[in-house]
Amino acid sequence: MIDTIALPERILWLAFGLGSVFGAVAQHSRFCPMGAIADIVNMRDWRRMRMWLLAIAVAVLGSAALHSSGRIDLARSIYRSAGFPWLAHVIGGATFGFGMVLASGCAARTLVRIGGGSLKAMVVLLIVGLFAEMTMRGALAGLRLDLSERGSAAFAAGHDLPALLIALGLPADLALTGCALAIGSALLAFVFLPRQRLAPGSALAGLCIGLSVVGGWYVSGALGYLAEDPETLQEAFVATNSGRMESLSFVAPQAYLLELLMLWSDSNRHLSFAVASLLGVLAGSLLSAVGSGSFRWEGFRDLEDTANHIVGAALMGFGGVLGLGCTIGQGISGVSTLALGSFVTLAAIVGGALLALYYQDRRAQSAA
Repeated sequence: MIDTIALPERILWLAFGLGSVFGAVAQHSRFCPMGAIADIVNMRDWRRMRMWLLAIAVAVLGSAALHSSGRIDLARSIYRSAGFPWLAHVIGGATFGFGMVLASGCAARTLVRIGGGSLKAMVVLLIVGLFAEMTMRGALAGLRLDLSERGSAAFAAGHDLPALLIALGLPADLALTGCALAIGSALLAFVFLPRQRLAPGSALAGLCIGLSVVGGWYVSGALGYLAEDPETLQEAFVATNSGRMESLSFVAPQAYLLELLMLWSDSNRHLSFAVASLLGVLAGSLLSAVGSGSFRWEGFRDLEDTANHIVGAALMGFGGVLGLGCTIGQGISGVSTLALGSFVTLAAIVGGALLALYYQDRRAQSAA
């Protein structure tokens, strides 16, 4: 018999714990998807990229294992929605990718930097949260809906990769497992086969981050699942903002955090899985930074640095909501569901980041 009264608190503490692990590991290992892309462009260094790819591989394989065992149903995540708003995925991903370069890191990295003492990352969080809220329910919501409706496609069988393989004739019981094994194995080969070995610490970091995402699916999709909510008599996922199962993601949760802080006395507002995991990242990164002696106060360098971070944060807030996630929300959590939209968004994020790095390089050359 499930104790439905104590269940929400249990889910929130577990979400906080997963976020804390993510934050501590990301701070200690310097895990940063934006930095991984910049390392390749500027130094031809693939180490941080391989850490990110390892996290993706672990998340894909672990999530598929949970789904195949019947503990969760990946179709109940927001990433496997009925429609396929490809235009929103492309524009949202590219906008987010460009913004994260200007803001010196993605939404997740922003939280980790705050834990390490960055005051300018705190400003980024506030602006990301503001523009995410505007895109969900405010002045930019109309634009979001218009872009989502204008460029949308529908697949009768669904737009996740296993569904597409089933439509091509692959047996249903092999589609998800085969797809996950193929993608996971390819990524693991890319991570571990090159001569430039991934350091054990970096490999452990990638493993922990991937498992954090898998843990998120298990907590919200298995432990937090009620086949029949005592109040509504309908199925429910406890303490999630979307009403569906969730894992780690860090753009919309920044808006949810601001909402909660501003409307704390509203009895309809409650701490959610997303906000609890976000607070966990802040706590974990802070403890790691203080424990390692790397905590340093950091402010804006000059007016241009301030402007870049403000514009970048605004682009991340808008793009992250439009594209349904960030480098973690879509790049790991979304991809782990094998949703086609998540792969499109991830590719667009990388493309936007490359464009921003090119832009910054051209500005530096013209200034010289």
